[in-house]
Amino acid sequence: MIAMKNRSASLREEIEELIATGQLPPGHHLDETELAARFHVSRTPVREALIQLASMGIIEMRPRRGAQVATISPQQLVEMFEVMAEFEAMCGRMAARRMSAGEQQALQAAHEACKAARDAEDTDAYFYKNEVFHGLIYTGSHNQFLAQQATNLHRRLRPYRRLQLRVRDRLKNSYHEHDDVVQAILQGDGEKTAQLLRNHITIQGERFADLMASLSDSAGNTAI
Repeated sequence: MIAMKNRSASLREEIEELIATGQLPPGHHLDETELAARFHVSRTPVREALIQLASMGIIEMRPRRGAQVATISPQQLVEMFEVMAEFEAMCGRMAARRMSAGEQQALQAAHEACKAARDAEDTDAYFYKNEVFHGLIYTGSHNQFLAQQATNLHRRLRPYRRLQLRVRDRLKNSYHEHDDVVQAILQGDGEKTAQLLRNHITIQGERFADLMASLSDSAGNTAI
């Protein structure tokens, strides 16, 4: 039973990664038999993994039609990023007050890792290092409930946050925004940290138009 649960959790992560990287785009039908063959497992752990993903809102389970990767309308996307911006702001405000010296050092190290990915112009590497960076801020808030809620929504938005990094100059700008956040946290300035993170996450105006353009281009190429 434990082995089955572990395999289901592992499959959930693997399928989630395929969704985040666009290999399984929004609206894609998820066939249990095909996934079982792909991962060389029975359908049972696949079914369990899909149920977990559905509970996270990453996929949709439709009666008599099976599962598909969830789709988000432009308006829903704006609303979700608005909430994400507030979660990040709250985490940042608390982290600036509560992070230990060791946690601050870990954040600085994660920031340096982002710099290396930026310098290499490696969007995929930056995406993963960026997740570590934000995760450390969530943990540094020392509010477990808030950190979990932020993490859940962060994961729900992974495909779109990843895609946003492809917008021209976004990698460079994201790193500079991180730099300001790190300095504000090290200075213990909670309000400044909150505002910087809110601005960092919020998609509006030109940035949102750029993201939508990227989504349209990717859809035309059949890969998000």
